[in-house]
Amino acid sequence: MSTKPTQGDATRIIHNRRHADAEGSPYAPLYSTTTYRFEKTADLLNVISGKDDGNLYTRWGSNPTIQELEQGLAQLEQAEAALAFGSGMAAISAALLALGRNGIVCVGDLYGGTQELLKQCQLLGIPVTVLLKEQQTELAQALHTPGMLVYCETPANPTLSILDISELAGVAHAHGALLAVDNTFASPINQQPLTLGADVVLHSASKYLGGHSDITAGALMASLELVRKVAPWRKNFGQIIAPEVAALLARSLRTLPLRIRQHNDNALAVAKAMQNHPHIRRVLYPGLPDFPGHALAKQQMQGFGGMLSIEVDGGFDEAAAVADNLQLFLLATSLGGVESLVSQPCATSHFALSAAERQQRGISDGLLRLSVGLENAGDLIHDLQQALARVFG
Repeated sequence: MSTKPTQGDATRIIHNRRHADAEGSPYAPLYSTTTYRFEKTADLLNVISGKDDGNLYTRWGSNPTIQELEQGLAQLEQAEAALAFGSGMAAISAALLALGRNGIVCVGDLYGGTQELLKQCQLLGIPVTVLLKEQQTELAQALHTPGMLVYCETPANPTLSILDISELAGVAHAHGALLAVDNTFASPINQQPLTLGADVVLHSASKYLGGHSDITAGALMASLELVRKVAPWRKNFGQIIAPEVAALLARSLRTLPLRIRQHNDNALAVAKAMQNHPHIRRVLYPGLPDFPGHALAKQQMQGFGGMLSIEVDGGFDEAAAVADNLQLFLLATSLGGVESLVSQPCATSHFALSAAERQQRGISDGLLRLSVGLENAGDLIHDLQQALARVFG
């Protein structure tokens, strides 16, 4: 499925070329067009039938700006092909409906929006089984029908729990199923699930791939065969990314390796600084040696990412007060931007889950999720310390 790169990540994405620019620009121009004219009907028919290469209509994915972006996205995940979407949830919904109609088995913690979508899949008659991380041994039994889809996140939102991608892929393939991995938290710089046996990789490109909190987009990377199965769903649901957004995302990808390295360094520094604070009960970060998934993360990741969660003393009110008193960490949803963000999962990403469902997943009311940005790590640590001091004295 995957192709072995001959160059490093930064080189490949900076020199991603699909279309030569007649004016000599190092990058393809923005094609903000919806349609394309033909000289003759015969030419149009040759393109629409696939006999000749060419562009017909942007909603179908026929757009040079989008195509160049998708080539770069595929290279990042060492995939044969990629599809760009208008949002991460658009990518996930297309994947689940295209590849999971025989049944979906989810393993481990999931983003709250994905869990809402899975409930809607059940309304459509698609069987959905949810296994907690400690129930992984039940996966083989849950894969009772050929052609099912195993779905997971690793690291997971917001507990940062780590799943063994190779192990899950082995079980899935032994039972005629596919494995799809949401790789948003890690980014392709820190982890490439396809090289570990996964069949499909998904991203909310609004996060690290975009990196500046100014676009909404999604991505799916896989074999050409699987991409061709998902593409009609994107086309007919109208989920295509806008060319203008595709151009901004392609711009952002060129700095992705550099940004991710700084996110990794900053998050590790913040996590270490918070470990021994008297009013923090636990720090969830894969880069810490005492984190339950640390050994596995070292095995399948090249870096530990820019996301971490901290659980403060007390409950909802105390955590909210800490968030309210932060000055550099902005109180906002989303993640992966150059600026640091803080959110309380019980009030944001996992608000739609019941208190019992959150408790079952280890998401307490006192948990704060931190998206560590590119500011000076010392300034971020001081910001957390002063906010904790204001709340706890």
